[in-house]
Amino acid sequence: MPTNLPPEYFDAEKRYRSAKTPAEKLTCLEEMLTIIPKHKGTDKLRADLRKRVSKIKSAAQAKKSLSKYESAFHINKEGAGQVVIVGAANVGKSALLAAVTNAAPEVADFPHTTWKPTPGMMPVENIQIQLIDTPPLGRDYVESEMMDLIRRCDLVLLMVDLQTDPLRHLEDTVALLEEQRIVPLRLKDRYSDARGISLIPFLVLANKNDDVKTDENLAILRELLGDNWPMVSASVATGRNMDLVKAAIVERLNIIRVYTKSPGKKPDPTSPFVLKKGCTMADFAGKVHKDFAQKLKSARVWGISVFDGQLVQRDYVLQDGDIVELQI
Repeated sequence: MPTNLPPEYFDAEKRYRSAKTPAEKLTCLEEMLTIIPKHKGTDKLRADLRKRVSKIKSAAQAKKSLSKYESAFHINKEGAGQVVIVGAANVGKSALLAAVTNAAPEVADFPHTTWKPTPGMMPVENIQIQLIDTPPLGRDYVESEMMDLIRRCDLVLLMVDLQTDPLRHLEDTVALLEEQRIVPLRLKDRYSDARGISLIPFLVLANKNDDVKTDENLAILRELLGDNWPMVSASVATGRNMDLVKAAIVERLNIIRVYTKSPGKKPDPTSPFVLKKGCTMADFAGKVHKDFAQKLKSARVWGISVFDGQLVQRDYVLQDGDIVELQI
């Protein structure tokens, strides 16, 4: 028996064949089922369409179910950079997260209160930086997924206790991570073959620098380390030097803030674009809109390295705080 399919069916079938996502395919299949005449000649075709619909829905449900069991160590990057806090037990990692973000990790004077990573967003002026508190690093048990989390981050914040053998804390943590082929960027010259090695910027935070009495501890640590390690000291408990910690994190993330403006209007100072240092105007245009990178002719810039409204070309290297008026 002939199917006698209407033209609308073939239009929907054509869209189905060119669809690229499961959702698009499902929409087309359901439209085809609605259009197709119901008689014996179309029984087999309708059964085939229902089978395809069921297959797509089952695959989507299976994917959704798998996502429910995704590891706690899989944390999507947010904000201007992802910073993973690492260190030995009881150095103040959870206390830091609680002090500078809205996260509420369990904080206690005894060790091992953190068993899974906890993210939080730290405001720094008009940007947000993602901090992730992690379980203590130790040789008793090395969690492979935690190592993967560290490999993916933009910056490792290595915390040490200034009042309890900070040099040993630093050396033990770095040694353990190097065994997992996670290497501070500053040590890259040790490795002639960097294949399989994750080179990541590090910043050492010497915590519990509570007052001038502990400044002597800091002076000793600095003397032992020399100029080899980028380091900042603070007290999470008292709040001492916490602004310096935020500034040091931004500096080590190697980022700049760039603002846009329309002709005759003021820029929005609350919503900068965050880019890596060294980005050009062409890179920035592509971040504003994917088509702009090709269409960009020139731009006007207000900033510290140019005069107000200076016309620049695609290869202009942007500076922190630049205000840009794109000319497409």
